[in-house]
Amino acid sequence: MRVFITGGSGWIGSGVVPALIAAGHEVTGLARSDASAAALTAAGAAVRRGDIGDLAVLREESLAADAVVHLAFRHDIAFSGRFDEAVDADRAAAEAIGEALAGTGKVFGLASGVPVTDGAAATEADGHDLGTDASGPARRFAVAEYVLGLAERGVRSMVFRFPIVYGAGDPGFTATMIQADRDKGLAAWIGEGTNRWSGVHRDDAAELIRLAVENAPAGSTLHVVGDEGVAIRDLAAVVGERLGIPTGSVAPEDAAAHFGWLAGFLAHDRAASSEATRALLGWRPEHPSFLADLEEGHYFKS
Repeated sequence: MRVFITGGSGWIGSGVVPALIAAGHEVTGLARSDASAAALTAAGAAVRRGDIGDLAVLREESLAADAVVHLAFRHDIAFSGRFDEAVDADRAAAEAIGEALAGTGKVFGLASGVPVTDGAAATEADGHDLGTDASGPARRFAVAEYVLGLAERGVRSMVFRFPIVYGAGDPGFTATMIQADRDKGLAAWIGEGTNRWSGVHRDDAAELIRLAVENAPAGSTLHVVGDEGVAIRDLAAVVGERLGIPTGSVAPEDAAAHFGWLAGFLAHDRAASSEATRALLGWRPEHPSFLADLEEGHYFKS
């Protein structure tokens, strides 16, 4: 298959591109910088210059491809207080791709997040009833629902719901948490610290996307989840040991001062199940668990 990917040089995409190529697929990646273009070329992919705001480019490449994997998201502006703007850009890109693919039977996979249930682990059936007027973070789920709805318009659409994606080289949530603890001299959790993060190793995530592109039916909601839930307190215990700093709780009202923008992600229980996804695709994560990967020490190299 010819696969067009956005975000192919990013943290998740840099695992997905080689996984697709190793399986015999031809990959073209969208690159908005020289560094991104060089990374894609080094991975063996063809390069199309542009960004997700170049809707004509997205339409053209989508028409030329057999499958589109849309992983790019404007995290740079989303976490600077302009989340709605980032979601609007994602919606425009998804609609450009969706309109190009309508009636073709081609694959369209969109990156999203696991829903927050604050209790039982979220399943693939959760988070589909937010409505079109959802606000805040829930607005991103409305984009996912649009993509799933393309199944009724002749697109083999699917949504990849990601938890925390960890592994060597991770620049994201886990690394941000560790840096905040390092800066404050305290490996912290909020309140009792029993709330959980679900997670997946980047390379296991890449394998699931490869399987989905090849085999997932239209309208699939896929949970890219290896670990259903690890308590933040348990993650902090490893961080404290590795950094040689004390561990302890911070009050909810003090969380932003310690963690910055990450406080909102640490304040909720974000456990999620992938039981239905595993049964559908025969996917079995093979890389280290969240805690085992953290204990390997690569996050703590200066």
